[in-house]
Amino acid sequence: MTVKSVAAGLALLLAAACTAPTPPRSQGNTAAGTACGQPQGSPGAETATTIDVVEQAYFCILGNYYSGATLDARSLLTAGFVALTQELNRYGRDVPEATMPALTGDRKADWAAFETVYRKVTDQVPGLRDELAVVTLEAIVAGLGDNHARWTHGSERPPDYYDGDGYGLGFQANVNGPQVDGNPGVAVPPLFVTTVDGGAAQAAGLRPGDIIESINGSAPFIDGKATPAIAALYRPYPRARPVQLRLLRQTTGRRWTVTLKPGLYQQDLAALQVVRPRLLKDDIAYVRLTGFAPDAANRVLKAISRLRTGRTLNGVVLDLRGNGGGYPEEADRLLSAFVHGKVTAYQCTVDGTCDTSRTDDTVELLNLPLVVLTDRSCASACEHFSSAVKDLRIGRLVGTRTAGVISGPARPYPLSNNTRLSFPDKHHLGPHREVIDRIGVPPDHYVRLTPKDAAAGRDPALAKALNLLRDAS
Repeated sequence: MTVKSVAAGLALLLAAACTAPTPPRSQGNTAAGTACGQPQGSPGAETATTIDVVEQAYFCILGNYYSGATLDARSLLTAGFVALTQELNRYGRDVPEATMPALTGDRKADWAAFETVYRKVTDQVPGLRDELAVVTLEAIVAGLGDNHARWTHGSERPPDYYDGDGYGLGFQANVNGPQVDGNPGVAVPPLFVTTVDGGAAQAAGLRPGDIIESINGSAPFIDGKATPAIAALYRPYPRARPVQLRLLRQTTGRRWTVTLKPGLYQQDLAALQVVRPRLLKDDIAYVRLTGFAPDAANRVLKAISRLRTGRTLNGVVLDLRGNGGGYPEEADRLLSAFVHGKVTAYQCTVDGTCDTSRTDDTVELLNLPLVVLTDRSCASACEHFSSAVKDLRIGRLVGTRTAGVISGPARPYPLSNNTRLSFPDKHHLGPHREVIDRIGVPPDHYVRLTPKDAAAGRDPALAKALNLLRDAS
């Protein structure tokens, strides 16, 4: 056989493979509909997302999500189908078969009807199979409307990444990425730069306090409400794109436009530390805690102990601004240094059966007055801690309301293509059994950072905390 004829044969085989219908379940590479369990070791290399993986995720959610037993599954399938048709339209490949089937409320029968139509659609556009499966599954998970539900897939690092590098535009704003994703309704105008970390923002001369008037030509707020434009500031690799900003510097009145290209930048190593303590005037211990990582509570307590050596402390300022959460057990352990014998939270099933989180009374009490600094970036375990401080009268909260991103502790569930679902199997309530999710914890003393404060390097919340502790001493 000649080289030319072999090439022709291969071309025919490839063409057939590209136009072949979706393989039936018996021939697929995944076991569709299998029960999802807990992760066992490190996952293998990620494989393609197929309709069988989507099915597995669908039944995993219904069987394990905290309200899965009462959830109307039709809402998830509808969300998935909406995403499917939108993706077809985006590629200019809409097909007559893309019509939502009638759903009855029978979960298995509805899935079968959905899958039948899905396969007919994707058979017409085989080149889009992977993309259509991905957006369908993403939409089903998003259809839960749960800020602790996510599907982790396609995780990539940029070329030349080095441990500790930052990636992005090189700055943070008063409305951050997790807030935009988890609870955008809490954002308050104006949008302004709070810190410049490096990279493109530093090279372009951005400064704290600079007001962002537009993002890619769109206003970040309309009638006081955050718009989707803000999300462009925090796109992860490889979805990040250059962003055009219209800026105002109030101190000089200067207005200008700059385009920032996302990329890697070296971060300040001190800023990467989870626990950052220092001694303030009047012998007040200040500890910045950026996350409730493993052993975070012990590290905070050791830091306070060292600051206490050779002096009498008059109080503790615990700065939880920007703390995105972590392990609730660490929050409970840290709370236990300020109070004993208390319930710190409840984790409840949809039928109202609740487990209690309690203080660890083996932790030695500090017997020091406490002020906690909070903001709209304090989320999840940070809100667990903050609500307990407020409800149990352990100390006072200063700053702004927390993020309201605390639906419940998420559990991971592996899927057959080596990706991972995570979502809560219980719902979080505060010590008074109050709902905090989507609401947040209000401060005892509302102190908001302004663009002028940021530009001048002022910290009004910390100043208020110090005054409260001085008055108490």
